[in-house]
Amino acid sequence: MAQKVVIKVAMNGNKSRSKVLKIAVAAPGVQSAGFTGKELDQLEVVGEGIDAAVLTSLLRKNVGPSDLISVGSAEKKEEKKTEILPAAWNSYPYQFSAPSYPIQYYPVEYTDHTDRCSIM
Repeated sequence: MAQKVVIKVAMNGNKSRSKVLKIAVAAPGVQSAGFTGKELDQLEVVGEGIDAAVLTSLLRKNVGPSDLISVGSAEKKEEKKTEILPAAWNSYPYQFSAPSYPIQYYPVEYTDHTDRCSIM
């Protein structure tokens, strides 16, 4: 049965984060490791047969202050699947909409030019 171990580690930057992950993944029985918590300062390790005390002491020696927060079973929570319904449209697919800019109409005057020469 898989177990989940949560360890709080004091880290200074990205270099110490990568060092913590290297140490955690190198431990025997580890399947996955990642950071959790509000400030991403907790290491969550999931696997089978993980020795939490040894892992915590390795982190203390190589990185800095580390505290073992919890050890428990890694049961997957069942998520409720919600059905997503398609959006209902109240318009036709080829509906014309009015332009967003105002349309200006200019008056055009038509004059009868009968006084011109009839040859042209």
